[in-house]
Amino acid sequence: MKVLVVCQYFYPEQFRVNEMCFEMARSGTEVTVLTGLPNYPGGIIHSEYRRFKRRNEKIHGVTVKRVPILGRGRNRITLSLNYLSFAISASIQSLFLRKKFDVIIVYQLSPVTMALPGIILKRLTGKPLILYCHDLWPASASAGGIEEGGILYRFLLTMSRWLYRKSDEIIISSKQFEHYFRHVLGIERKLAYLPVFAESIFEEINLDKGNCEETHFVFAGNIGEMQSVETILYAAKELIDENRIHFHIVGSGTSRKKCQQLAEDLGVVNVTFYGHLSLDELPFFYKMADAMIVTLKANHSLSYTLPNKVQSYMAASKPILGAINGETRRVIEESGCGYCTAAEDYKGLASIIRKFASENNRHEHFRQRARSYYDNHFSKTLFIKRLNKVMQKYG
Repeated sequence: MKVLVVCQYFYPEQFRVNEMCFEMARSGTEVTVLTGLPNYPGGIIHSEYRRFKRRNEKIHGVTVKRVPILGRGRNRITLSLNYLSFAISASIQSLFLRKKFDVIIVYQLSPVTMALPGIILKRLTGKPLILYCHDLWPASASAGGIEEGGILYRFLLTMSRWLYRKSDEIIISSKQFEHYFRHVLGIERKLAYLPVFAESIFEEINLDKGNCEETHFVFAGNIGEMQSVETILYAAKELIDENRIHFHIVGSGTSRKKCQQLAEDLGVVNVTFYGHLSLDELPFFYKMADAMIVTLKANHSLSYTLPNKVQSYMAASKPILGAINGETRRVIEESGCGYCTAAEDYKGLASIIRKFASENNRHEHFRQRARSYYDNHFSKTLFIKRLNKVMQKYG
C-alpha cells in the first residue's frame, strides 16, 4: 500500500508522527510525508533547511517532501502566520505532487487547517482521506485564550466542522474526543479510537537507580500555556522545606522563560530547568525519576486530551502523578500507576507528591501497573494492528 501522510511537523522535530511513519515503512508500506520546514520548538527554521536546501529527503525509508513556511517565532502573531503559511504552501504543493498513493492520512495536531492540503488532494485524486485527530478544534483555540461565543471562535467552529466532515474516516487519540465530536461539532459518524504508542527508547530504559535517598520528580515535554507547568512550581514552593524532594523540568516552549522567571521569583531552589533536549538524551532523566509529572490547565475542552507523554511515562514503567482532569486522570486512576489531583491544584499536587515520597514500598507496584497498562492498551503492536484495520477498508 502507498500512503501519503500530511502533517506540519516531522523529523527532526520530535512528534509521534515520526515513529508512526517509520514503523509503517518498516512493515513494507510505501510512505510519503508532506510537511513543513523544521522549526519546533525554537521557532526558527533550522539552518540546514534554509535557502531551498533539503526539500526532498529519504529518512528511515520514508520519502519526505517539505514546503516553505514561516517560523513559529515567540508570539501569537508569528505562530498564526506559521500555521497559515503551512496550510497555503502545502495546498499549493498538493497541486504538483505525484498522485500515486492509495490513501491520505492527515496527522492532525494544531491547527486543524493542516487538513486542508489533504482535502485538496482527496478532491484531486478521489483517494480516501483519514484524519487522525490529536488536537481538538476549536477547543484548542479556546484553551489558548480565544473567547467562546466570540466572532473568531464561531468562525473557527464553522471551519473546523467543515474540515472534519470532509474526511472519509476520523481516528481519535483519546476516548473522550468522541463526546466533543458529537455534542460540540455535531459529527455523529462512528469514530475509530487509536491512542499513540511510545518510542522504543522508552521501553528499553534501565530502571536500576541504585541507592538514592532523594526522591526525584520529572516533567518532560512542551512548556506552553496549556501545560500549566506553573502548577508544579507552586507545588515545589509548598515543598521547599522537604530537602529530599527535587523537581526536574525537561523541555521548552512558549512559556519556558515565564516559568523560569516564576521559579526565580518563588525562590524554588528545588527545581531545575534543562531546556529542550533530543530524544536520545531523555532516558537519563527517566532513569533518574522516581515518578513523572503531568499537568494541564483547568479547561473543560482541554481535559478531553491524553498528552502523548503519558504513554512514554508508562512505557518506561514510571509512576505518574498528575494535576489534571478528564481523560488523563481516567487513565492514571484506571491503571493504578500513581495519584491524581485536580488541574491547577498545586496544594493537592504537593500533597500527593509528599504522600508518594513517603511510600517507598509502593513504588514498585506503581511501576508494574504503569507498564502493564501500557502493554495492554498502548503498545506498538496494538497500534499497528488497529491502524492497518482502518487502512484496509480503503486499500
